[in-house]
Amino acid sequence: MSETIQFSSTAEVKPWLEKQTITILSPVQEEAKELKDNMNLAVQEMVEVSKMLFDNSTKEIDRRNMKVYNRARALNKLSRLFLDRLKKISASEEISFDILSRYVQEIQKVFIVMDIDIKNWFPRISPFFIMDRRKFLTIYERAKITNNSLNNFLTKEYVKTKTLEEALLQLNEVQAAQKQLEITRQEKDQIKNERLPLEKEICELEQKINELKTKGPIDKLNMVNCEIEALSNELKNSLRHLQKPFIKMQALATSGGGGGVTPDELSKINQYLETPFEALSSEQDGYPLLKEVLEKLQSLLTEDKLKLKQDKARKAEQSINEILRQNSLSKLQVRCKEMAQTKEQLLISSKMDEIKQSINIFQEQVDLLKARKTSIETHEAVKENACHGAVDKISNLKRSIEKNILNSLDVKVQIA
Repeated sequence: MSETIQFSSTAEVKPWLEKQTITILSPVQEEAKELKDNMNLAVQEMVEVSKMLFDNSTKEIDRRNMKVYNRARALNKLSRLFLDRLKKISASEEISFDILSRYVQEIQKVFIVMDIDIKNWFPRISPFFIMDRRKFLTIYERAKITNNSLNNFLTKEYVKTKTLEEALLQLNEVQAAQKQLEITRQEKDQIKNERLPLEKEICELEQKINELKTKGPIDKLNMVNCEIEALSNELKNSLRHLQKPFIKMQALATSGGGGGVTPDELSKINQYLETPFEALSSEQDGYPLLKEVLEKLQSLLTEDKLKLKQDKARKAEQSINEILRQNSLSKLQVRCKEMAQTKEQLLISSKMDEIKQSINIFQEQVDLLKARKTSIETHEAVKENACHGAVDKISNLKRSIEKNILNSLDVKVQIA
């Protein structure tokens, strides 16, 4: 074997391969075309003779000769079946081993069914239409011989050049795939050019939203919320030993077990359990309602109506004394009220409304742009996948062409 022949593209391979194969492929393809044309003529003759059976049987049916009538109807129906099947046979103008093989197989399938019909029905039509049937059978047998000739040529002669022909066909396929790949890449670039400005616009809008959120009233509101969170945690810690007693006190009051807790006090207990910051900041100075609740709680603890463990009861008593006697929540209440008032002022300010409205407008624009971007990205991904698929297909075809040339001509080629 000689050294490998290098080709920089499939465009270089095709004229070289055509020159190498013209003396091998041309005679085979010419003979194949001649045999195919003969087969086409044979099929057409079959169509014509089937029409003759149909026309003659129709005439006999119209005569209403009862002696022939049933057989004429059978032949009429049979000839219609022949015509339907024959008209479905399609012959391509292209000449290739695979196309002709499919053509031969298609005809063979029709002939197999026709053989069965002829065997089953022609004896039943006898002795009538004998001349018509003989003419049909003569043309039919000739068509089968023609089909066998084409099939024998394919399997004995044409098959020897199959890989060579396949290489040429694959070259056309590669070039078509390369053109499509270029088109797809251009489409992908156009889609990308649509996406990039959207991403820039989204980034600019999100930057504006971020600036509005980190400056002015919203920034102050965020700081206030952080302070409120800290105060809330501090308050929860101060009331931690009262959590269990409050829950038991609620249960006792709702079940009618006494304690003298009013509905307002019961509601306040629930607020101190769930949102202690709002509970303390909404109380009057000195948190009188909480103190009323704690005094009743102290009485319940003294009477042991809550059935608390000794340690929990002791810690609850200590917290109650600190709040009632030492006003341990006074400073915390002042800070809570200040933060609640500051938050309320920020929330009702006209500047805050203006900023929120601007943020909402920008966010709506961002959402719309992101929806468009997602749609474009999906389209872009489809094109990207199509490019990958085309690249793989082209690569596989090139390797197959190299293999077919090697097997057919014993020449090693490499296509870049």
